[in-house]
Amino acid sequence: MDVKLNTIRLVLVLSLAGEILNNAVSFAVFCVLDFVDFILCFVYKIIDFWIESQWKPCYCSSAKQHIIEGDNILVSEECESKIVCLTSTNLQLEDISDTLYSRPSIVAQLSKFIINDLNKTKKTTVTSTFTIDSTIVEVLRGNVVPRWSDCDCKICNSWTSSSKDTLFVKAEGPKDKAREDVLFIHGFISSSVFWTETLFPNFSTTVKSTYRLLAVDILGFGRSPKPTDSLYTLREHVEMIEKSVLEAYQVKSFHIVAHSLGCILALAIAVKQPGSIKSLTLLAPPYFPVPKGEPATQYIMRRIAPRRVWPVMAFGASIACWYEHISRTFCLVICKNHRFWEFITKFITRNRIRTYLLESFCCHTHNAAWHTLHNIICGTAGKLDSYLDTVCNRLKCEVTIFHGGDDEVIPVECSYNVQRRIPRAQVKVIENKDHISIVVGRQKAFAKELEKIWKRSKCD
Repeated sequence: MDVKLNTIRLVLVLSLAGEILNNAVSFAVFCVLDFVDFILCFVYKIIDFWIESQWKPCYCSSAKQHIIEGDNILVSEECESKIVCLTSTNLQLEDISDTLYSRPSIVAQLSKFIINDLNKTKKTTVTSTFTIDSTIVEVLRGNVVPRWSDCDCKICNSWTSSSKDTLFVKAEGPKDKAREDVLFIHGFISSSVFWTETLFPNFSTTVKSTYRLLAVDILGFGRSPKPTDSLYTLREHVEMIEKSVLEAYQVKSFHIVAHSLGCILALAIAVKQPGSIKSLTLLAPPYFPVPKGEPATQYIMRRIAPRRVWPVMAFGASIACWYEHISRTFCLVICKNHRFWEFITKFITRNRIRTYLLESFCCHTHNAAWHTLHNIICGTAGKLDSYLDTVCNRLKCEVTIFHGGDDEVIPVECSYNVQRRIPRAQVKVIENKDHISIVVGRQKAFAKELEKIWKRSKCD
């Protein structure tokens, strides 16, 4: 009994010591990264001006407290932001995430804490203001030309040679006699090859002859357009999928299979077209219920990017989410030179490993990845509750959720959070699988599971 008690105490002490060490190291590392990102801001401005003869706007500076001339106004109040786009024909409210321009560093947080503490003795008057972010205005005006730091290969820029303003869609199955349609939506920094290279070859002959399989590259990723004048908002992503897939292929009713960030787009589409959804299959949905009183966007950003060096996935997410210029450097080194890294991988492995995942991981621009991450993952935080409630109450289709038991990107609790909002949803946790291997490596088994789901929907 004493041995067990001492063991438990030892585990608790080691756990506490590890947490303290992680916090201390994280504080030091992210202080350094704050400084590095600050320096890179000026470095990139100089290089941009030298190569392209103009300064590039960024989100380092806070929102301006004055109105900038132009047709686009950022209205920001209580951590919720909308872009008001004034045009000759319509007025649009464009939801964006305040995390784009409000990401306080550790040093800034300490300074703010000290200032707030000093101001406690002062009488202040709180007023509601309109704020304008010049970077967002510049992006919407279309003043941002393709960056020299983005890849210029044929794969990444294949959309520029097409006259069609639509997404890339890989379609397989009968063109005219398809009985069923299935829409596949990939996750963040991925592409349609996540599905076409894994699931598509493993579907049965019956499915291939009766189902039309439609895998789309979402806006800004893969072979799809990567416009520089886009903020990659939820509306833009959803409308492009509707235009490029549902309208172009005359899809009336369909199944949806979505992974990670794609689950948010799938829910948005399902809410817009509740009568058209035959089944909804979500893989690792990033749903974190926001506590009452918490700023939704900032809460989600800290959940997915906690500014910690451990675990490694949390560190990577923190780099991608908090540091605009460090993440741009990553795109410069990895994405712009992905052909080199693919060659090195093939050379080292003697061409024994397929590099389609590396291609899908790298085929995007920093502008697309940065805005999609903030505007979709963080920016939709206040909408997901209503989306899930709509799926629960208005959709009658089967809802199935798959999650890898070892997923360190999106915790398993997210799937159970979805199930609490949609009680009929079935959650299937795949042990010893992570965010990617939930599909890759078990594609045959997953293809069979999907076929069973689609078959059951026919009987309903």
